[in-house]
Amino acid sequence: MEVIKVSGTSRTSAVAGAIAGVFREHQRAEVQAIGAGAVNQAVKALILARSYLAEDGYHVVFVPRFTDVEIDDKVRTAIKFVVMACEESAAESEAAPEAPQET
Repeated sequence: MEVIKVSGTSRTSAVAGAIAGVFREHQRAEVQAIGAGAVNQAVKALILARSYLAEDGYHVVFVPRFTDVEIDDKVRTAIKFVVMACEESAAESEAAPEAPQET
C-alpha cells in the first residue's frame, strides 16, 4: 500500500478521494505531510474522506504519528495519519450529546 503524500498545494477533494479509495481497497490508508500548509490540507482531506466513507457505512478514525523521511539526503520530520476502521460503539459515541432534561 502506497503512502498518500500531501503538499500545501494539494487539492483537498482529490486527496480525500484518494484516501477513501485506498481505504475501501485495503481497509487502511496512510497520509503523510511535511509542513504546516501540507498538514492543514491533509486534515481537511481526512475530514472530507471521513464523510465519503460514512456514506458507504464505514466508520474511521485517524491516528497521527511523527515519522522521519529522507529528502535530498536530509532527514525531515513528517506527520503521518493512519486511517483505520473503528468499532461501531466508538463511532456512536462521537454523536452530539443529548440536551439535559429539565426537572
